[in-house]
Amino acid sequence: MSAANEMKVSGHVQELVANPTPLGLLGLAMVTLVASSQKLGITAGVAYIIPWAIFLGAAAQFVAGLMDFKHNNTFGATAFCAYGLFWFGVGTTWWMQTAGLIGKGAGFDPHQLGYAFLGYFIFTVFMTVGAMGTNKVLWLIFFLIDLLFLGLFMSTLGWGAEHTWHQLAAYSELAISICSFYLSGAVVLNTHYGFTVLPIGAPFGSLYRKSLALKG
Repeated sequence: MSAANEMKVSGHVQELVANPTPLGLLGLAMVTLVASSQKLGITAGVAYIIPWAIFLGAAAQFVAGLMDFKHNNTFGATAFCAYGLFWFGVGTTWWMQTAGLIGKGAGFDPHQLGYAFLGYFIFTVFMTVGAMGTNKVLWLIFFLIDLLFLGLFMSTLGWGAEHTWHQLAAYSELAISICSFYLSGAVVLNTHYGFTVLPIGAPFGSLYRKSLALKG
């Protein structure tokens, strides 16, 4: 490893790690693009979504999360690892369905998946509050993820008009993909050139202003 990639601090060697955010966002953008095509009825089935769920939605986000731990970025590490593990779970569920390992009958209750969606909705709500302290585009992505999980758990648990909630999930997922592509590209280009090529919006909110006051 070259000297440029290492920094000696108090007798220890600290490895410098590049920003993993664009990789994680690319993974999120790709898997939500493919998955939303199925929800919107543009494509059919989930068999060809599984590789993208595992390698982009799951693996890319999980790796990005592990790298964010090295950045001491608790928020980014928690988000990427949590959503990476989500896509590992969903990809496995789809694989079990396509392989005929699960189906209607004893031992299979789709409401369990609905409660998993509900759990991730709760998780995403407080992560959305945290995203206000990052940038406006990332906050928008988290807000759209809130809508996605709201639609998913409501439709899966059969609470309300299933078609309406399914449509909410479908269009929210497509919007997540578009915003994630944008933010991934923005972080890469802004970092690469050292100035703002694509704006992402400043942090905002009362909690962010209070944190600045405490640091000041």
